[in-house]
Amino acid sequence: MYFYLIIALQAYCLYHLYKNRNPYYWAFLIFFIPLVGCIIYLITQVYNKRDAEKITAEITHIINPTKKVKDLEKQLQFSESYQNRVDLADAYLEIKDYNNAIPHYLEALEDSSQNDFYVTKQLIEAYFNIEDCDSVILYVEKIKGHPEFKKSRAQFLYGLALERVGRLEEAEDNLKQIDIRYSFYEERLIYAKFLLSRDKKDEAKDVLEDVYNESQHMTKPNKRIYRGTISEVEKLLADF
Repeated sequence: MYFYLIIALQAYCLYHLYKNRNPYYWAFLIFFIPLVGCIIYLITQVYNKRDAEKITAEITHIINPTKKVKDLEKQLQFSESYQNRVDLADAYLEIKDYNNAIPHYLEALEDSSQNDFYVTKQLIEAYFNIEDCDSVILYVEKIKGHPEFKKSRAQFLYGLALERVGRLEEAEDNLKQIDIRYSFYEERLIYAKFLLSRDKKDEAKDVLEDVYNESQHMTKPNKRIYRGTISEVEKLLADF
């Protein structure tokens, strides 16, 4: 039991290190001084009391990523409710099993008594990840009038889908909605690249400079999370 606990702690710490792009030297500490190294990493890089349950859940997810799905499948079999079906679809989406998520979202949408905006935007995410741009566009048409659609990730994915089918003017109109200060850093980087692909260098530079300037005021956790994004922004700016 002790051995498996150490392995689980190492797996979580390495996962957190990779996900947050923390300095590589932590990997040596975690590998070569397993228990002490993991404890030091958790205390200094991860832990606070409010995160305890989240850490436990993430360790379980790393050891057995399908456990949540299996538990929710059993829950749905026991009670085929709308919420149970959506929860299962979300769990499939979380582990990137898009082809299993999609049928459950579609079945949930058949319940006309529910607010379908959330399910539809989740469905759009799944379709985009299997590169079914026609379905992305189809389902966006159903929620475009919803007040939460504007400036949302769903609108951003809609813009990318439009780009891929060659509707470039419409794509730009939707992608630029995501250019919101102090948010959507990765999406704004993609938007800047889109502008560069259309030879709109001045506009792309403005977006990149805004993201870079905002990065100078990020909290330390956000700097870790978006380190790769900011690094790419800096490289693109250097080319101007």
